Amino acid sequence: MSGDASTDRHRRIMAEAERIKALGEASESMAPYEVNQPTIGTWLDAMGYENDRFRKGEAPPSMAQVWTMPGLGRRRPDDDPLSRMMEVLTAEGYTAVLGTNCEQTYERYLRVGEELRVTTALDSVAGPKSTAMGEGYFVTSRNAWYVRHQDGQTEKVASMLFRVLKFVPREKA
Repeated sequence: MSGDASTDRHRRIMAEAERIKALGEASESMAPYEVNQPTIGTWLDAMGYENDRFRKGEAPPSMAQVWTMPGLGRRRPDDDPLSRMMEVLTAEGYTAVLGTNCEQTYERYLRVGEELRVTTALDSVAGPKSTAMGEGYFVTSRNAWYVRHQDGQTEKVASMLFRVLKFVPREKA
């Protein structure tokens, strides 16, 4: 690709990233199910983790994302900023994806019966970067999970920065 075409592509990508970032935490979705003991038990069994505390009404903090993941057969909201940015990069030829890191913060343990909602925002887009996988963009989204109390107040219970590399795979030698 010529320098001008590459520069134009980069400008389009970054302009769309800025537009999506300006939306802030526009994407919001509710967990389809409240925090429940059977799901906690299944997660503990799958992870091989045993702690009596989590068999008696509390959820491990690292389960925060579990409650709001779309799962099979469901989709993320149409306004999900990470999905939108991934679509932009795919359209520009960056077709491969690699998870790079995730930083989670837990404010408190979740309790059985609580209902969660998650907000999502595009935090940053950095690139193009030359990596061992190929040229790409690092895309970081920011999620926050909230519980609504009986009095209508909301409480932030967890947050996460999630970073992926969306790239054009290197040619094999």
